[in-house]
Amino acid sequence: MKLYVGNLAFYTSSETLSEVFSEFGEVFDVYIPKDIETDRSRGFGFVSMGSEAGNAAIDTLDGCELDGRIISVNAAKPRGEEQKPEADTEQDEESI
Repeated sequence: MKLYVGNLAFYTSSETLSEVFSEFGEVFDVYIPKDIETDRSRGFGFVSMGSEAGNAAIDTLDGCELDGRIISVNAAKPRGEEQKPEADTEQDEESI
């Protein structure tokens, strides 16, 4: 299961995320994208782990503080998918 972790502090490291999420089970991968121009974190990341551990991490860590920021943790969605349902609903309402 791939988790999206939002609102990360710019200095939060992959090691920190791995350590925090490993409390719920084995962490397979951690990725924090960096800005190409500044080489600084973009403020979000992804953690891959088993489904049961991932769901436990979501339940516990979503809305918790990490490195001075309140993080959001949820199941990652494929790029662009998060806005399709809302856009489709708006179009349907307008065309009626």
